[in-house]
Amino acid sequence: MYEIIRRDGLAKRGRLHTVHGVVETPVFMNVGTAAAIKGGVATTDLQEIKTQVQLSNTYHLHVRPGDEVVKKLGGLHKFMVWDKPILTDSGGFQVFSLAGLRKIKEEGVYFNSHIDGRKIFMGPEESMQIQSNLASTIAMAFDECPSSVASREYIEASVERTTRWLVRCQEEMKRLNSLPETINRQQMLFGINQGGILEDIRVNHAKEISKLDLDGYAVGGLAVGESHEDMYRILDAVVPHLPVNKPTYLMGVGTPINILEAVDRGVDFFDCVYPSRNGRHGHVYTNHGKLNLFNAKFELDTRPIEEGCQCPACRTYSRAYIRHLLKAKEMLGMRLAVLHNLYFYNNMMEEIREAIENGNYAEYKAKKIADMSEKTC
Repeated sequence: MYEIIRRDGLAKRGRLHTVHGVVETPVFMNVGTAAAIKGGVATTDLQEIKTQVQLSNTYHLHVRPGDEVVKKLGGLHKFMVWDKPILTDSGGFQVFSLAGLRKIKEEGVYFNSHIDGRKIFMGPEESMQIQSNLASTIAMAFDECPSSVASREYIEASVERTTRWLVRCQEEMKRLNSLPETINRQQMLFGINQGGILEDIRVNHAKEISKLDLDGYAVGGLAVGESHEDMYRILDAVVPHLPVNKPTYLMGVGTPINILEAVDRGVDFFDCVYPSRNGRHGHVYTNHGKLNLFNAKFELDTRPIEEGCQCPACRTYSRAYIRHLLKAKEMLGMRLAVLHNLYFYNNMMEEIREAIENGNYAEYKAKKIADMSEKTC
């Protein structure tokens, strides 16, 4: 069940009740593609840095170690020792990212594994079965993410097929949740809005999938090469046509400023690899911009990454030490930078929720964007 606690303009302060606990929204989901956050981050760390939801990848876990293996071990929660909600994406994004290794048909998608080249077939039913085996809290519907530069004709056909696939996902999930051997019989299903950067197709698709009364709705196919202006334009057009009483999830987004802008447009779920990927390369987020810890000016800097930050890195270590670790290619350097970035994102979401509750989100957003300025220092 999803409840809205407070509205401030279009921004929503909500609460999603799940079988694995309550999610306070807006929320950032920390990305653990293969059931782990890259950078040596353990699930015990996730508890410490305020993580609410962990996200894993259906396709990657199907390929390795295998969803049947995970099921035999009691599901993804037991496998990775995480007792809070987990969202699994559907494998649909790999239809986009592995374009050179797949063929799309009405029944589903034929892949060649990026690991060993073996043939894989995944359709709506297969995706739901894999996610049921993983026993995630929230399963994403199987879809195609068409390129933003694809022709109108291609995007129209793709979106129509995605709608048919969504109906099949809903029917299969209902069947799977009725089986006694299913680990999580209260698994939720989120549908995905597609349509490139074509407003009319996006809006029509949002209206169509809203009729299905799903547990939540995602906007997919953004942050895949289009401009930020196009992203915001599509959100302005689409979000008003998705059910306000259900969670709205912007997939794969994004920078702190992207998140601040999207919350202002009614989005309340986010995920992105930026904090972990940037951290592994020595780029860390602060309330006054992004720092590149490889820069020579930090060689003798005894300050934490950010004064006052309560993350595990800032409570103990200096910029100079973390810079040394990164330059020496010590895993600890990457780990500390990733922990800081994830804490920064999770803490920012706390601030966003508080600002909406207090009815001053517009002021908070303006000050946050001005302070951060998104410049690498």
